[in-house]
Amino acid sequence: MTVNKKKRRGNAPAHPAVNENVVIRNLSLVSIVGNVVLSGFKLFAGVAGHSGAMVSDAIHSLSDVITTFIAFLGVKVSQRPADRDHPYGHERLECIAALFLGLILLGIGLGVGRVGLGNILSGHYETLAVPSAIALVAAVASIVGKEAMYRYTLYYAKLIGSPAFVADAWHHRSDAFSSIGSLIGIGGAMLGWPVLDSVASVVICLFILKVSYDILKDALQKMLDTACGEEYEKKLTQYVADQEEVVRVDLLRTRMFGNRVYIDMEIAVDGEKPLRESHAVAERVHNRVETTFPEVKHIMIHVNPA
Repeated sequence: MTVNKKKRRGNAPAHPAVNENVVIRNLSLVSIVGNVVLSGFKLFAGVAGHSGAMVSDAIHSLSDVITTFIAFLGVKVSQRPADRDHPYGHERLECIAALFLGLILLGIGLGVGRVGLGNILSGHYETLAVPSAIALVAAVASIVGKEAMYRYTLYYAKLIGSPAFVADAWHHRSDAFSSIGSLIGIGGAMLGWPVLDSVASVVICLFILKVSYDILKDALQKMLDTACGEEYEKKLTQYVADQEEVVRVDLLRTRMFGNRVYIDMEIAVDGEKPLRESHAVAERVHNRVETTFPEVKHIMIHVNPA
């Protein structure tokens, strides 16, 4: 016997006095607008101020816009209902967009690193352009702006209980540290060591490549029906095994589909139970799993006699 139901939508906000949808929209808006403004200013300052480090930092900030866009796209796409041509939904469109954007970021990061590394290996440091004051101002503005975005995002992320936005907040702080590296490199170049600007550029390039790697790895894992991991499956198995009238869990298969999870499960119940009672046990487990694990889009439960 198999229970196969569609997941019910809708979760109550973590804080009753907060409109979770409004908070999510505001957090996304602050992240996107803040990073676009910072990226634009830093790119201008890097070009006008002859600072490769600031150009790299601008691209690093732009990568935040890309990751936020991917997260926003994932939410929007996952809300589209399944149709005749896509009976399992549209979540993988997010993965395709992520692969495309990740490859663009990878190419840009490699290009930036190649220029910075070329300047370092050339040995002709006396010919390197010395950054001007506007690049230094941009580095300070980035540090202050990113720290403010970190504090704002972290406060509201905790208010609505969102691990994704908590992670986004810490991403803002890591960018502030990156801008500190820009500040040191630009300041050192202005004080007489022009190669430090290129050194800072290469270091920030590594941050860009790390973001690109994370985006590409996550997208590929979700497109290849990767399992959710031993820790997740152990937690899920234990949760189901603890439900009343479930004798044991005989089989569990999980797979990631875009940003959601599909589950196939076999549970054992008392073989002497009538069909209706066995079905009721499976249906109860089904509903509780989808309530407790909101990332689960679809679960199919098969009942075996114990």
